[in-house]
Amino acid sequence: MQIQLSWEDPITEEQQEPIFPLPFAFGRDLTQLPNEWQGKEVSRAVFTSQEISRYHALIYRSEDGQVIYEDRSANGSRINGEKIRQARRVLQGGEVVQFGPYSVTVSLVPSGDPSATLLTSAHRGTRTLLLEPPTDLIRPNTRTDVDIPPSSTIVFAPEQSPDSRSASEFPPPLFQAEQISLSALQATGLPVEEAEYLALGGGMGSFVWVDTIRIHGVKPEQIRVISIAKKPYERYDRLLNNCQIPRWKRIRSGSDSCPDNIWGWPGYALRDARRSFFSGRVLEALGFLWQVFSEPLLADTYTPRAGDVFASMDREAARIGWDQMLRYGHIRAIRKTEDGRYVVAYSATRPGYTDHRFMVAKYLHLATGYPAIKLLNDLQEFRERTGDLKSVVHGYEPHPHVYEYLEKQGGTILIRGFGIVASQVMDRVYEARKINPRISVVHLSRSPKSGNRFGRAKREVDNHWEFQPYNWPKGTWGGDLRAKLEAATPLERRELLEVWGGTTTASRRKWRRAVRQGLREGWYSIVFGKVESVVLSDKGKPVTYIQGTHNNTQMKVEADFVIDCTGLVSDPMTNPLLNDLITRYNLPLNPHGRLHVSNDFELVEMRNRDGRMYAAGIITLGGPYAPVDTFLGLQYCAHRSAEHLVRVRAPGMKTLEGIGSLWQWCKWALNLRP
Repeated sequence: MQIQLSWEDPITEEQQEPIFPLPFAFGRDLTQLPNEWQGKEVSRAVFTSQEISRYHALIYRSEDGQVIYEDRSANGSRINGEKIRQARRVLQGGEVVQFGPYSVTVSLVPSGDPSATLLTSAHRGTRTLLLEPPTDLIRPNTRTDVDIPPSSTIVFAPEQSPDSRSASEFPPPLFQAEQISLSALQATGLPVEEAEYLALGGGMGSFVWVDTIRIHGVKPEQIRVISIAKKPYERYDRLLNNCQIPRWKRIRSGSDSCPDNIWGWPGYALRDARRSFFSGRVLEALGFLWQVFSEPLLADTYTPRAGDVFASMDREAARIGWDQMLRYGHIRAIRKTEDGRYVVAYSATRPGYTDHRFMVAKYLHLATGYPAIKLLNDLQEFRERTGDLKSVVHGYEPHPHVYEYLEKQGGTILIRGFGIVASQVMDRVYEARKINPRISVVHLSRSPKSGNRFGRAKREVDNHWEFQPYNWPKGTWGGDLRAKLEAATPLERRELLEVWGGTTTASRRKWRRAVRQGLREGWYSIVFGKVESVVLSDKGKPVTYIQGTHNNTQMKVEADFVIDCTGLVSDPMTNPLLNDLITRYNLPLNPHGRLHVSNDFELVEMRNRDGRMYAAGIITLGGPYAPVDTFLGLQYCAHRSAEHLVRVRAPGMKTLEGIGSLWQWCKWALNLRP
């Protein structure tokens, strides 16, 4: 008999489903097992949270064949929401075990199951999911004997994704080397352009970095940006629209996190209040100011409209000369050059002709964003098996047909996930019910939510929705918590981010009332359990079979549509460009499987004499800053890397403080070029 553990990573929201042979132990430190188990082959998994005991529990098969969960912890466990009163509990399979910040579904898998992917590595005579000291970092070409996906505790480098480059021999064979000469590039006969600073990605992270170094004194002719998008917010705008946040709605951000304004003043709330006041809407103007001064205790947290954010970025893009710096292209590879710089191979190919080019620069900035949208495994399998792309959709995919159908025909939707996307889907469904009340919602959760804790603080939970004004508590953005994260080791950072992070959504009274109304009237329900399969019914509708959390019952939900609201892929190894870079230069990954960066967000291993490379955004998750993919996180990354460029005396970079900072702010306020 084997067991499969299934859980959602508290930080990345990625699904983990490793399978272990019995007996199996888990805890925070399993170097010393009880005497009766020493010398025996015991599978182990280490979870780093301080809420978990050093030796927390053991799962084994008794002499009479029963599978026993034996709790040996001081912190305790819950099974199906009930605190364990006795040391031992018989498992039937399908139970949800809660310990620390984790809710793990335990399934029993027969040893002969051909579909089982077993952890087969040996470590001191045991099968262990454990990161060996002293490094805390994983190199992609370091041999590990595991053949399972990354666990929630220790992230081993995943399998390399297949090379998605075209077969047109680009980049050329000379890119097999780690260092390339400028003469070799010129010998290819392809265009070679040079710049001092180069931003790769062209999205929000690139925009904020370019804006910051422009304000620090760098001229637009010294900077280039490679992107396939004309606007830096283009992809973000598309994802917002897909997840039911059009430009007139408010996004999950704050008043002072302004991508167009590195000083953060005046913030969005003051700008909103000014517009409303001069339009004669005085009470509305006062309401915005009241939100800022009284949030979150007396009012909902202030958040800006998406359209206002994009309009302000357009203004700033014109001020700094964004279009002048932008180069269209798909980035294919990055290599060091022999003269202490970097070369980027990119394709500016458009329909009808092929155009390959090189860009050489001394200072590089990587902000490639989320690599992809990924459906949950069972939903992806349903699509591949049935070819049905309409009834099962991801919340970040275009899916207006769902709401058009519901408004005309009514029906049932099954929502999976409890984050910001799920809340916006619920908001949109509530509006659809005003047109057609014959709409019902079934919301699936793996287990009940009790709310993350950190010290004496506890996150608010209402009807199993967990609330936080932003992805992370505001306290992690600065002060003692930020300093604590910077000073921590990679594994300590992982532990801190687990208790600070998690799946949350903005607390807004309107849709919270809709959830309560739905529960009261019966058109909205929440079910708990693990999905066993998704099949197509005789009526052509997706049917979801669920192993219930309580009483081990099986549930069947037939819906017109299933909407996956579980988030985006954040693993850099799924991005062919980053995969190639990490593999070619053997770059270390942190315990989250993301790029290991210094406190200045530099990829230290990529230094090339005086050349420097920096990274920002989700690909640095697990580094020195918690909310790396927020507006403020992108600004903080840009600020730290810009300060580092000043210290290394990069060309054109000037110190920004005192009178100089005030002068640059005045230029921003008057819309004058930096």
